[in-house]
Amino acid sequence: MKLTRRHAIAGGLASTLLPTTALALTPREIGWEDLIPPGVPYSEIIGEGDMDVANDTWAPIYDANATKLNEDLDGAFIRMPGFIIPLEISRKGVTDFLLVPYVGACIHVPPPPPNQLVFVSTKKPWPDDKLWDAVWVVGTMRTKLQSTELGETGYKLTAEHMEVYVW
Repeated sequence: MKLTRRHAIAGGLASTLLPTTALALTPREIGWEDLIPPGVPYSEIIGEGDMDVANDTWAPIYDANATKLNEDLDGAFIRMPGFIIPLEISRKGVTDFLLVPYVGACIHVPPPPPNQLVFVSTKKPWPDDKLWDAVWVVGTMRTKLQSTELGETGYKLTAEHMEVYVW
């Protein structure tokens, strides 16, 4: 069969009518252990620590492994679970937050090491009445060390979609 101009135009128009979800990427589902580079045991991330007697807190001293990042995740489209620690909140909800592996990380206890903290930005605010829920976050991951008022993070995730994690 010969491809005519009419067939080419009709095919082009038909492809624009396909639902974009059919063409969307499927995110790679990862867990917190995937943030640690292959070959780095978790037990070697946290070294010694200092006890702040006046404030009754322990400040961990992380070794060099704490800032080693899994470069295979740089630019990856991922889906990962975690808990929200708000950094930027408005009446509409949270737009910038730390995604942490367990409830209360960075608030009541010393922060996890940088390669266990993810800085997340989202255009669609997450409702402030769901801050204690575990969540799934889908988006593009970047390896990037940066400091926040709550701790140093090793990853930056631009969220495209979020939903409550169902147990």
